[in-house]
Amino acid sequence: MKQEQFKEEALPLRAQLLFYAQRLLNNPEDAEDVVQEVFLKLWYMRDELGAYNSVPALSVQITKRLCLNRINARQRRGEGLDAVNPASDLLTPEALLEQKDSVTHVMRIIAQLPALQQTILRMRHIDGFEVEEIAALTGSAPEAVRMNLSRARKKVKETFFKMQS
Repeated sequence: MKQEQFKEEALPLRAQLLFYAQRLLNNPEDAEDVVQEVFLKLWYMRDELGAYNSVPALSVQITKRLCLNRINARQRRGEGLDAVNPASDLLTPEALLEQKDSVTHVMRIIAQLPALQQTILRMRHIDGFEVEEIAALTGSAPEAVRMNLSRARKKVKETFFKMQS
């Protein structure tokens, strides 16, 4: 892929990727860093981009992975969910601990889902994409997106309630 073609295909995705990263990270500076990393990765992969069905879907996947890596690094450093949820100071310590445990359990359950279901679930509920937008980005039919979304929700719900009982 030549530089001009890269500019035409990849650079228009910047606003969407930045929005996505900001929603996941809740930190504009980190989101900007992630988007820059995404474009670097895409640039280094430019010769292989033709092998992918959808450059936008690939970009979203790379953004998601980089954001998750940053969130995991935050948690390892001890910043935890307070960095993601600034309203947490309104909760009692017990309620805060319970909320963090619940969120951690749900994130672990989601991480165990098949990759496509993980992606669709996060795009729908974290990023706020509509089913048709997800279908366009993933190259799937809207019915397939709805089916995967339903299966993912059901699995998360069942697993979470099994863990709670």
